[in-house]
Amino acid sequence: MTMEKSSAFWLSTAIVVGATLALSVTGHAQDLKVCKSTFALCTIAQCDAIPGNDKQVSCHCTVNTSYSTGAEPCSGVKNTPEGRQIHSRYYPVKSYAICTNDRPWACCLDKPCIIDKNDPTKAACACTSVNEEEHYVIVTSKYAASTCTTGIISSATVTQIDQVTDFLKESSQLKPFGINVLSSPK
Repeated sequence: MTMEKSSAFWLSTAIVVGATLALSVTGHAQDLKVCKSTFALCTIAQCDAIPGNDKQVSCHCTVNTSYSTGAEPCSGVKNTPEGRQIHSRYYPVKSYAICTNDRPWACCLDKPCIIDKNDPTKAACACTSVNEEEHYVIVTSKYAASTCTTGIISSATVTQIDQVTDFLKESSQLKPFGINVLSSPK
């Protein structure tokens, strides 16, 4: 898998906040696991369509080593024929905008990612393309008119963010931040 150069957008302040927003569509808070490992962080990852595949998108994520949560246990770095593989996991967010349109977004939680062999701080993740009617979020520190209308972004539903935040309130290893909601459903 080839990794494109990252854009200034995903290197913004939100990457420092760091979080993988995409909780699996079927994941429940009681099924989540906290552990420490190397993982892909896709919180504000921009994603590209995969020609001929309307079920998946390729998302441009960052590589991190820390505590994180996911529906699967931590697996660390694994050598595969495609390259060094890690999985995308969630890290708490500080702020997000709520989007209410029918724009497609990407679900990346626990998805396989290949570390860029030319830049080990980046990974390309094969995420699920989602177009649900439920409100979804975009992690950002500043709301703009284009926040909910530009590109395919790694995301999660409001319900999923609430579930993982409630789960992490009980964790001794990874605590959630207070979340600032920058927009609300209309």
